[in-house]
Amino acid sequence: MCALGHRGGAASITRGRIGFVGYVGRSGRCQNVRRAWPDWYGSTVATIGVISDTHGLLRPEARAVLASVDRIIHAGDFDDRRTLQWLTTMGEVTAVKGNCDRGSWTDTLPDHQVITVEGITILVVHAIESLTFDLRSPRSRGISVVISGHTHQPRTEWQDGVLYFNPGSAGPPRIGKPISMGKLHIGPDGVSGEIIILAGAAR
Repeated sequence: MCALGHRGGAASITRGRIGFVGYVGRSGRCQNVRRAWPDWYGSTVATIGVISDTHGLLRPEARAVLASVDRIIHAGDFDDRRTLQWLTTMGEVTAVKGNCDRGSWTDTLPDHQVITVEGITILVVHAIESLTFDLRSPRSRGISVVISGHTHQPRTEWQDGVLYFNPGSAGPPRIGKPISMGKLHIGPDGVSGEIIILAGAAR
């Protein structure tokens, strides 16, 4: 298993980005590298902006990050429809319902979605424990990446050839949690995750 959490010793968090030392190749194997990004990073085929738990607040910093991506994934807990409406003006959006998303405007939001981008199949859900099917073996379902939110804790972790990615919360600050979002970079040899710290942990 290759793992990197925001407290992990494999990389250090600074305001802006978090480096990493591994990525999942198309073979499903975790590849260890000594540099901040895999060799193919500069030839990325698609970049996906990943955001979650905005809770009614879409920061200018988050908008700036999303302005440079090919498509957007929101892993739930919008808390209002305005954020969803704004995101749809920027391009293609994949969104799921969070536990704080209520009202008629959420009727079209599914509990989970499965999409495929450049041959990489991605499962999006707000809280993994809310899935109505067994996720013990995502690869058996052809899933390469599992994106979730809910915890407000950024996470990039590889298990059994599957990238588990949580961008953290880009919404109002919570004590002990950074304000963050992320990107998925899909290249000729696989997919990598990047956590972007918008602000440090509140105290």
